[in-house]
Amino acid sequence: MRLAKKVALITGGARGIGLATVKLFAKEGATVHVCDLNFDEDFAIDGVVRHRLDVTDFANWQTVVQDIIHQDGRIDILFNNAGTVLSYAGIADISIEDWHKVIAINQTGPFYGMKAVLPYMRAVGRGSIINTSSIWGIAGAAGVAAYTASKAAVRHMSKNAALTYVADGIRVNSIHPGIIQTPMIDAQDPQITDAVVSITPMKRLGRPEEIAYGALFLASDESSYMTGAELVIDGGYTAP
Repeated sequence: MRLAKKVALITGGARGIGLATVKLFAKEGATVHVCDLNFDEDFAIDGVVRHRLDVTDFANWQTVVQDIIHQDGRIDILFNNAGTVLSYAGIADISIEDWHKVIAINQTGPFYGMKAVLPYMRAVGRGSIINTSSIWGIAGAAGVAAYTASKAAVRHMSKNAALTYVADGIRVNSIHPGIIQTPMIDAQDPQITDAVVSITPMKRLGRPEEIAYGALFLASDESSYMTGAELVIDGGYTAP
């Protein structure tokens, strides 16, 4: 039970990487509060509480966080995992509307999450925050302008928070998945997926569970000497 008696908040937890992490954290003893906009009707996991959360709405964040504090008294782990690609267009072609949507979900969402949770973590002098970035928060990619910009911002926002709140006993790290078999990837043009897999040294898609175990390590006390770090799980994509 690597997360025994810990309270975790996970966004984007209804499917993909988030769902795999919800299941793993619950299995490892955490009380898990899973947040998303839409849940399947049969979504039910022992030890897991559902919340409807729009990560782009700070008032919604405050309500959900206060509900968790009222119920469990604290939040030990925040996993800002919700994200979207939405547009594959470059800077010249992406619509202004799509740009703002992607930035709102991928970049402002984790900012709101940290802003809502940090006061409670600071009050007890501990906490682990994990922010999902991407391989494209480290390496460049053609097109996908808003996605790459937002994920690079998450990488450095995590470092900023790590250095700002280290004296409060709070650790902040980013996790950088490669191409993972999720509903978001399943929905994209297969040619894009095949192209990324072809230049991934392991020559395959990652599994959501492989990212979940990385998040588990960062959430647990096993990573107690890690903050401001980047955990890359990408099949070797960023190695060259």
